[in-house]
Amino acid sequence: MKKLVWGTAALLGVTAVGFFGFAPGIVARGMNQHTGATWPVSAEAQALHKTLTVIDLHADTLMWKRDLLSESSDGHVDLKRLEAGNVALQVFSSVTKTPRGQNYEKNSGETDNITPLVIAQMQPVRTWGSLLERSLWHAEKLHDAQQRAGGRLRIVKTPDDIARLLADRAAGKKVTGALLSTEGGQNLEGSLANVKRLHDAGFRMLGLAHFFDTELAGSMAGEKKGGLTALGAEVVREAEKRGMIIDVAHSSPAAYADVLKIATRPVVVSHGGVKGTCDTPRNLSDDQLRALAANGGVVGIGYWDAAICQPTPEATAKAILHAVKVAGIDHVGLGSDYDGGTTVGFDTAHLDALTQALLQAGMAPADIAKVMGGNTARLLAAGLAPR
Repeated sequence: MKKLVWGTAALLGVTAVGFFGFAPGIVARGMNQHTGATWPVSAEAQALHKTLTVIDLHADTLMWKRDLLSESSDGHVDLKRLEAGNVALQVFSSVTKTPRGQNYEKNSGETDNITPLVIAQMQPVRTWGSLLERSLWHAEKLHDAQQRAGGRLRIVKTPDDIARLLADRAAGKKVTGALLSTEGGQNLEGSLANVKRLHDAGFRMLGLAHFFDTELAGSMAGEKKGGLTALGAEVVREAEKRGMIIDVAHSSPAAYADVLKIATRPVVVSHGGVKGTCDTPRNLSDDQLRALAANGGVVGIGYWDAAICQPTPEATAKAILHAVKVAGIDHVGLGSDYDGGTTVGFDTAHLDALTQALLQAGMAPADIAKVMGGNTARLLAAGLAPR
């Protein structure tokens, strides 16, 4: 009998090790894919790409049990691939909750897919029941990667940090910047005081909604799709005061309009597409693009199928050109949504394929430089300054 008990315990132990050791990786690989296509890049495009300041406004890499410093073929982002793609600065988002049966039409905030992932990845117990602690853990992960990177990865928090990063890169130093953001404001857990806790942890961009309505704002994929709440308005003002940039990606049309009415600084749509080239509920209308331009903000055009309808460099370039036509050349940037449960046509190591597509579409090199990162660098330098 004792042998049976020990045998059963051993079997359960092996099963647990197998589940906690392998299941998260299997899920991550299955959800973060690329098409496997290869994109020829001319010598002209390669040469131009090496001169660019490339900034991506949105990647969800911190959600997964992967080490940024370990070179991998899984997912879309790691430090080695950021360097290969000449990325100057990557914004890393903190995903804390997603609804079961997630879709672009209507989602409840009553369920959560992330809790099982958090447990399976054996994250600290404090993160199992707290959305705020999940974000604080993501910040710890990024700071740990910075400490181990030997100067190759640097978290930016201030305008001076941005200036120093770009100056060091211009001088030939091998360093990639990182900035912390939130995917929705549910991690504030209904408390204005938690804006300070996120800021103290290094967060410098704050999203208001994700795939469901939050205490701050309605989601374009929520049930009610309402506007900015009273708490949401307080959060916008508090975040701007502290030098945190507001992200209206995923916000309902009503919330989007409400934020632009009260924002005193440019905002971002960190990742998305445009209805002008891909008419899905997720994407921005021309009127929304014009409103964003009037605010001085930037839209980050994504690379995944639901944002551009076809995950190719050409489709991303087409969306960029439409956004430029409507909003103006100074208000368009990149927002990959890498590692966000997305299928893309190229990972971050192969961003020169997008430079190639923009050249082929007839965009001037100076305008390509603005879209690939110049516009976002300007917005970040202005928006990160506290009052």
